[in-house]
Amino acid sequence: MYCSVAQARDAGTTGTDAELAAWITAAMERITAYTRQQFEPLAMVVVGDVAPGGLVLLPRRVRSVSSVAPVVTDGADDAPSLPSSAYRVTSSDVLGQVDAVHLAWRGYDDLIVGAESWNGGWAGLLDGWGSEQVRVSGEFGYAEVPPLVAQATALLAAHVQAQAAPSDADAEQDPSLTVDDEGNNVAIEDTDDAPSSPVSASASTGSTQVDALLAPYLNAGVNLLGGV
Repeated sequence: MYCSVAQARDAGTTGTDAELAAWITAAMERITAYTRQQFEPLAMVVVGDVAPGGLVLLPRRVRSVSSVAPVVTDGADDAPSLPSSAYRVTSSDVLGQVDAVHLAWRGYDDLIVGAESWNGGWAGLLDGWGSEQVRVSGEFGYAEVPPLVAQATALLAAHVQAQAAPSDADAEQDPSLTVDDEGNNVAIEDTDDAPSSPVSASASTGSTQVDALLAPYLNAGVNLLGGV
């Protein structure tokens, strides 16, 4: 999690530890949607457009890449993964670098069918598949949660809980609502084991204070492509 239960409680979130964990998860989802960053390492798959020259910008900070495969859109069978010699990886974890896969656009490998020098090399191989995108599997995200992100998560967990708190009238009209002594709705389902799904981009977390804390971590380069 981006912050501890104790941090969320200190920021004003109330309830049991399990309930606080659920509010933290909700805050993390908003933060991911707003920043388009992952603030802890996560195995995932992203899809990027192949720009002229073979540059593929990625929507998350790269930690490692396990496979790169062309995305086939003409109904043909999935293309096999490219060998590691067909690309190099850069990460914004290194100052001055960007998160990207750089295809060896002008390279070739005479031992790979379709990537031979007389067939146009790696560029010819991708063209042969009719692929304008690649699917990149690996580990993405920050190695450690930055302190400001942890603080923002704690504050946002309290903010989300306050937004979701029903009024006394709501509670009377809907007896299924579980309300604590402070009027907070505490019937929160813990969805840690639920399968994850893509998070849509958001213009705000819903809190201007949190937005300000997260401003240095906005991923400005992701408008060029979408992640999965």
